[in-house]
Amino acid sequence: MNPTRAAAMPLLPSLRDVHAVVVGDLMLDRYWRGVARGISPEAPVPVVAVNDVEERPGGAANVALNVASLGARCTLLGCIGKDAEGAALKSILEAAGVLCDFVEIDRWATTLKLRVVSQQQQLLRNDFESPVPAAAAAALATKASVHLADAAVLIVADYDKGAVVDPEALIQAANAAGTASVVDPKLKPLSSYAGASLLKPNRQEFEAAAGPFGDVDGLAEAAKALCRTHEIDAMVVTVGADGMTIVEGPHTHHLPARQVEVYDVTGAGDTAAAVLGVALGAGLPVLDCARLANVAASLAVAKSGTASVSGPELALAAAEESADGGALSADQLALAVAASRQAGERIVFTNGCFDILHAGHVAYLEQARQLGDRLIVAVNSDASVARIKGPKRPVNTLARRMQVLAGLKSVDWVVSFDEDTPEPLLARLRPDVLAKGGDYERHQVVGANFVAGYGGEVQVLDRVEDCSTTAILDQLG
Repeated sequence: MNPTRAAAMPLLPSLRDVHAVVVGDLMLDRYWRGVARGISPEAPVPVVAVNDVEERPGGAANVALNVASLGARCTLLGCIGKDAEGAALKSILEAAGVLCDFVEIDRWATTLKLRVVSQQQQLLRNDFESPVPAAAAAALATKASVHLADAAVLIVADYDKGAVVDPEALIQAANAAGTASVVDPKLKPLSSYAGASLLKPNRQEFEAAAGPFGDVDGLAEAAKALCRTHEIDAMVVTVGADGMTIVEGPHTHHLPARQVEVYDVTGAGDTAAAVLGVALGAGLPVLDCARLANVAASLAVAKSGTASVSGPELALAAAEESADGGALSADQLALAVAASRQAGERIVFTNGCFDILHAGHVAYLEQARQLGDRLIVAVNSDASVARIKGPKRPVNTLARRMQVLAGLKSVDWVVSFDEDTPEPLLARLRPDVLAKGGDYERHQVVGANFVAGYGGEVQVLDRVEDCSTTAILDQLG
């Protein structure tokens, strides 16, 4: 099993030009919320005084809502009845920017999931559903072939309600159009999804196809065998609190679940399918798609009911995940700083070459960290150091210097810059405090006037005597 925890979290790319076609079973999730006022005299059940009614898209409709919330263009194909529930579902989706191309069926009721909730606890769920008529499912497949011509990805959300009768035909149509396909299956045989770019079963669905798998290694071997048999390019098996296992050709990776407080798991699979789809449609590698989906699922389970995850929300969470590793790109750092500011944190910035880290550096970085909640250390690139210090410097490469700095408990984030000064980074990040070591006067601090100009602070910290990189190098001879 290949370790993946330390790998860099990918940035969420721009999804504006990604067109996702979602096909599947549509549902309306209705919530009756109220206060439980004792037990009914008629039966041993709670009596709930309903004071709020909420309606949300469910099933494939929730996948589509997530696609649109992430910032991609979404066309949703599904079946609704000519009823109030179908009209409500369509209205909610269109308001969110989803293009709805539905088959509307006479004398057939839109699938409805009615939940009774009191004090954040789901007490009862009533399902109102009947199979999608075969003629309507056939009409849906015809619509799909039209929309695939300009789609980056097909997402099949198959809830086994009858809308997706022949998923393999949809996948073949996508393949013929040069469109990637992501499938969230239920309990059909996996041969039904042959030829898919990526299949996303959960533990129950995977075991129904492959049998009990034992440990993670057993799961991976079974997944590889299924992919070979059914010509599926990659498989992402979601195993709840145990995370995700990703199989692509001979390669296997496991992503542990992010540690979050789980509020409601409803719809988390829809969110994961949407992120896998749009990320694959944007051209990201499968492992990077899974990393982003893993983060998105953790955001979804922290919300109540079927809930969507927005593009900015996922981008910020992915940046925070990257921040755990210390070293970030400038783009990742900008997102991490935005998330930190959103939490009301105070950002401190310092910079330097840090060629040979010594006690003076450590002391001043610890001092700098005390000035705020997050400390950014910006490090000159190798070329920048050579221009400033001469052709024999740096002694240590940029990667090594950043690794050492990221290991200090006082340092939150490390970023590199290739310019001679960090002014472009300061302009982008606008830290609350600019700090420098004590061998500078305030007027010598590059960027001081800029930071002071927008109301930031400039701090020159204490100097530790007899600590100098140049002196160390001279002593070494």
